[in-house]
Amino acid sequence: MTSFFNNSLGLPYGWAWFLATIIGILAIALPLMLSVAMIIYADRKIWAAMALRRGPNVVGPFGLLQSFADGLKVFLQETIVPSAANRGLFLLAPIITFTVALIVWAVVPFQPSVVLADINVGLLYVLAASSLGVYGIILAGWSSNSKYPFFSAIRAAAQMVSYEVAIGFVLISVVMWAGTFNLTGIVEAQRGLWGGWLNGFGFNPLLFPMAVVFLISSLAETQRAPFDLTEAESELVAGYQTEYSSMAFALYWLGEYANVLLMCTLNATLFWGGYMAPLNIPFLFIFPGIVVPGIIWLFIKILVFFFIFSWIKATVPRYRYDQLMRLGWKVFLPLSLFWVFLVSGVLMFMRVGV
Repeated sequence: MTSFFNNSLGLPYGWAWFLATIIGILAIALPLMLSVAMIIYADRKIWAAMALRRGPNVVGPFGLLQSFADGLKVFLQETIVPSAANRGLFLLAPIITFTVALIVWAVVPFQPSVVLADINVGLLYVLAASSLGVYGIILAGWSSNSKYPFFSAIRAAAQMVSYEVAIGFVLISVVMWAGTFNLTGIVEAQRGLWGGWLNGFGFNPLLFPMAVVFLISSLAETQRAPFDLTEAESELVAGYQTEYSSMAFALYWLGEYANVLLMCTLNATLFWGGYMAPLNIPFLFIFPGIVVPGIIWLFIKILVFFFIFSWIKATVPRYRYDQLMRLGWKVFLPLSLFWVFLVSGVLMFMRVGV
């Protein structure tokens, strides 16, 4: 797109790059916001179906406009800042959470060469940017100057840090097998397993356990059930965002679901072939002369993982906090660390020899 503005429209390279980048950001951010509204609706319909209820069905056809009605409602509400709160940090916290949820999408490959920033250290960028989300939670709990939000923020921070350690070791195994930190390179490294028939590290018996660990850790990282201890019903409050209202609360809501979509995307990208079809069978690529775009395969995989997230939330009871921390530190951390040594040993044997 930069070359189009530079060569066809005659813009200087700097302005051409700037305009192309802005268009790329909007092309990702605007559909993402619309997707967040739709998956909130889908989430509620899935929970309702599993509880034999109807779910949203009044606002718009089949209730499709329910999320937009909820958004309009919070937009029209008054933003209340507690009198004893640190006003600046109180208003900055949801902005940090929402912004961090968006910037990670810059390195996600939607198709071959269709990525906003195809940097060589894309996976490190994802880890660095996603880890900043804990600041929005800590600031929300502390700046509210209220005990329950502060307790919840401490719990949420400990939970996110605990499972980020396990996620880091899981990703080391993926990086060693793919030989690159570039997300497009990681996707391409998953092409043609088992005689060229399958695409995805998840089909590799050595990496499949890490795919399961990453999926469960994704639930904990996004504070989804059964790891939603930040909103424990025993306290009758909403957690670190208890004191928030109006659009400040909505930014946390949007950031949470944007993070859920991101984790679904990372599960699909890192372990299940990303934008590639799961099977290398010709009819999966061409329907009467029409080539199925890679973004369609990525979208289907995201929806599958989102259904798994909702399914777990609707069926699995909440963990106790000691169970949550034990799973992260005493099960996932040793397991993922052992798997790093196992994968490195297998790669040494395969690529270097005895």
